[in-house]
Amino acid sequence: MSESSEAPGAGAKFNRLVEIMARLRAPDGCPWDREQDFSTLKKYLLEETYEVLHSIDTEDWPNLAEELGDLMLQPVFLAQIAAERGMFSIADSLDAINTKLVRRHPHVFGEENAETAEDVKHRWDQIKAEEKREKGREEKTLLEGVSRVLPALVEAQEIGSKVAKVGFDWPSADDVVDKIHEELNEIAEARQGSSREHVEEEIGDLLFAVVNLARLLKIDSEQALRRANLKFRDRFTYVEQRLKEEGRPLGEATLEEMEAKWQEAKSR
Repeated sequence: MSESSEAPGAGAKFNRLVEIMARLRAPDGCPWDREQDFSTLKKYLLEETYEVLHSIDTEDWPNLAEELGDLMLQPVFLAQIAAERGMFSIADSLDAINTKLVRRHPHVFGEENAETAEDVKHRWDQIKAEEKREKGREEKTLLEGVSRVLPALVEAQEIGSKVAKVGFDWPSADDVVDKIHEELNEIAEARQGSSREHVEEEIGDLLFAVVNLARLLKIDSEQALRRANLKFRDRFTYVEQRLKEEGRPLGEATLEEMEAKWQEAKSR
């Protein structure tokens, strides 16, 4: 097997980042960096992750390079805190992922064969389950392996994928469409005097059904919604700008005026 480096000097630059982070955390380093701990850094890790996703959604590739650097800082920062506490170092984290990638790709680094991406995913799940058994972390239930801290749309899609593997799934996308219509009718009924909690429950059922429709159509529901949000932002910003050009603040424009500009935005 031949290997080539696509990023010459990356190792040295990564080491430089580790050194900079250690210096910032030193007793005579930066007061703000020294104040941070695992909990305070969680929000920055999440923010930087979404900044990366935004750069991908908008295809802003120069910005993506910068945002990936910001994202890489967060694991280095967290590992530096762990090293100071004698828990582990960034080298341990790198060893763990390198070992995992080689072990879970026996069709690349070993003698096994995998013809399709589905074959790879199936073998990955098998190896992952074997690793958990070896560590005494075997999942007691099917859905135990789906993280409860995922965004709700992602969690719903993962749940649907898990149970589908054991045959608990709609026969086709058309059946899910029927289910969506059923859930819409149940929402309409719930609105007639039911409690807010009941309406919320029915809306949750509708969203769960929509996520499963996306899954059966091989669409990532989280990304689909992110793109829809981006499209809405773009069109509404156009509406706001056009009204401003006409001397009409948003708060004074009528719905009909805003709708007319919205249709302009759609037809661009």
